Amino acid sequence: MNLREEILSAHSKAHSVEIAMWIGKDIKRFDCLMQLFFGDDFIVVQRSAWILSICTDSCPELAFPYLKQMIKYCYKDGIHVAVKRNVTRVLAHIIIPDELHEAAMNLSFELLADQKETVAVRCWSMDILMQLSANYPDIKNELKNIIEDAMEHQELTAGFKSKARRILKSLK
Repeated sequence: MNLREEILSAHSKAHSVEIAMWIGKDIKRFDCLMQLFFGDDFIVVQRSAWILSICTDSCPELAFPYLKQMIKYCYKDGIHVAVKRNVTRVLAHIIIPDELHEAAMNLSFELLADQKETVAVRCWSMDILMQLSANYPDIKNELKNIIEDAMEHQELTAGFKSKARRILKSLK
């Protein structure tokens, strides 16, 4: 299968799942996906992000060699929101290696505090920070303050409010 051509041939959940199933636990196929994910073709990057997320649901260890680069990639100017959404989703569903705690924490705080960021990215960022707070209890106050400030001063979706209330309850 020519992965790039297959990714461009259709864009649906079913198609993304089909590609993810083809990749399976195959490290070489996953590496091909990651090369496309880190590429310059806007549409291929966007679609690869979704497939990446699906692949790591069943085989999270595939992502570990790329985590540092994935976090850095979220800072790239003009990056599609699908990249940030799926990278934060992956980070929220794995045990983040110790050496990446600081980078994941900084990214998550930055994304959560950004009022222009999408709800999904901000919610996944809350989950990441909540996970990291087990190792770094000092961040709980900052997380709490950011969430409370958002709840008080921003127009928020029901999804954000629901996630925020659950996180705040867990922080107490």
